[in-house]
Amino acid sequence: MALGETDIPTLAAWAGGPDAFRTLFEAFYAAVPDDPVLAPVFAGMNPRHAEHVAAFVTEVFGGPKAYTEAGGGHAAMIGHHLGRHLTEEQRRAWVSLMLDTADAVGLPADPEFRAAFVGYLEWGTRLAVINSAPGVAAPTDDPPMPVWGWGPPGGPWLG
Repeated sequence: MALGETDIPTLAAWAGGPDAFRTLFEAFYAAVPDDPVLAPVFAGMNPRHAEHVAAFVTEVFGGPKAYTEAGGGHAAMIGHHLGRHLTEEQRRAWVSLMLDTADAVGLPADPEFRAAFVGYLEWGTRLAVINSAPGVAAPTDDPPMPVWGWGPPGGPWLG
């Protein structure tokens, strides 16, 4: 049985909603201090960092707009990376730990969801590295929040 286009859930809904992303990012950032590459990047991290990132990603994946409603937006997320001088090694470590954490917390493992999830992680972390480079200025406009969907593989896997 094929799903109709209007029946296709958002990535956020398919993953389990805001609670699933809170669980993911809480577990991820709890593991960061034990990672020799990532620990220095997040030393002194705001205690609510995981909550903010979870809200951002949930919104990007089609969930509630909690990040935007709390005064965030894409410009705010870009601003958090300015001047941080992130490296490719740090980016790859972040993605690797995130994928391990997604498995550990039971995020959906179907190929379509994981293709979209990994695609977003690659895209987002590469933007973070670009925006963290020396001389990058804060956005002067209000860039729209990214919206990430199922992409080329199509809707959710039905087995």
